[in-house]
Amino acid sequence: MSPAEPMNVETATAIARRVRDAGGRALVVGGWVRDKLMGRPSKDLDLEVYGLPVDRVKALLGAFGSVNTVGESFTVYKVAGVDVALPRRESKTGRGHRAFEVSGDPYLSFEDAARRRDFTVNAIAWDPLTNEYIDPFEGQEDLAARVLRAVDARTFGDDSLRVLRAVQFAARFEFRLDDATRDLCRQIELDDLPAERIWGEIEKLLVMPARPSIGFELALDLLVVDRLFPEIKALVGCPQEPDWHPEGDVWVHTLMVIDQARTRIDDLDRARQIVIMLGAVCHDLGKPPTTAFSDGRIRSMDHEQAGVAPATAVLDRLNIHTIDGYNVRRQILGIVAHHLKPGMFRQSPTPVSDGAFRRLAQKVDLELLARVAKSDCLGRTGGFDCSAMDWFLERARDLGVQHAPPEPLVKGRHLLALGLTPGPRVGTVLKQIYERQLDGSIATVEDGLAVAKEILAQRS
Repeated sequence: MSPAEPMNVETATAIARRVRDAGGRALVVGGWVRDKLMGRPSKDLDLEVYGLPVDRVKALLGAFGSVNTVGESFTVYKVAGVDVALPRRESKTGRGHRAFEVSGDPYLSFEDAARRRDFTVNAIAWDPLTNEYIDPFEGQEDLAARVLRAVDARTFGDDSLRVLRAVQFAARFEFRLDDATRDLCRQIELDDLPAERIWGEIEKLLVMPARPSIGFELALDLLVVDRLFPEIKALVGCPQEPDWHPEGDVWVHTLMVIDQARTRIDDLDRARQIVIMLGAVCHDLGKPPTTAFSDGRIRSMDHEQAGVAPATAVLDRLNIHTIDGYNVRRQILGIVAHHLKPGMFRQSPTPVSDGAFRRLAQKVDLELLARVAKSDCLGRTGGFDCSAMDWFLERARDLGVQHAPPEPLVKGRHLLALGLTPGPRVGTVLKQIYERQLDGSIATVEDGLAVAKEILAQRS
């Protein structure tokens, strides 16, 4: 259990007791109940209050602290970390995720209220006062069978996001999708989903399951990949040289890399987790347009750089730029463009210079690059030596450039102090000095100033 969970349960129980004393009934609903039955931790707890009008509910909630109205028209309130709502009716009024008419109705039966939910495993309620489960759609049986099944086939397609929810739930819980729900999902169009809703489910798919590949395989089967990510669909059937990739085509390899990458993110913050996972998803998008049979082998020459354009298209579709102030787009594209470099550096017939590491650090975070490259190397069948990525990261750390290139030692103010007037020439001289710093011939400010004086003397 998470540290906040017992407090939420305690608050929900106290609210339920007040509701009962006022003549109503409060039930815990949704994902928290599912997770409780599965023995999994759950943070968000939702209560539905039956049998009391909205003004009475809002008034009694005031005893538990400040009541924040999340959705007045939906009659949803947040108090003491618990979301409290009236049961509600929903009816589809048009295309798109906002095209619903929603109204709270405290006198709905629980079965009617639960009918609007997506899957039976999410349509179970729990009474915190009696420890009773209310399960009109046999969600507990589906939990035991590890099956995702639509609650109501007639209304399931009203929200096309449910297709993506099926994908990420299947991966997170390692459930299978029942055949009827699978057929429903294949028939639902996804072109009404805005980028932020798509990304919300894709992010969960990438970081929450132990094996995201389960969801990607289902997404392919449900035609999600075809409809939303044609650049990724192109990986399916794209051949690879068997000596290096005995596992199969680029799609199979990519799924293995994604699962490997998932094992390397738990110590990272959210933004960097996303860089690693999307870097893994996109790293070989340049192979389909570059793969050819040459000299008796299957080759994908220059697929790193060729992958930048399709990776950019994927990021555009998800509207991915910065997350929590971190430029994830730049890092993802840097990984795509340079994911072979750790292995190439290690295998170079001549020793790779410190300057090459420092210059590569200008383009991508070298530690994140090494993590994806290690995942790329291990994301294959057969026994391969993947120690190059460990060597690469150790070398980057020794140079202190694992996350960023070195800070320039000489600044514009130093040149101005030497008598150089402000203008474009300042930037030109600074660039020359910094290039020498990257090569290692400048290690101190004094070294840099000496070089600056030489450059200025030559120019004058």
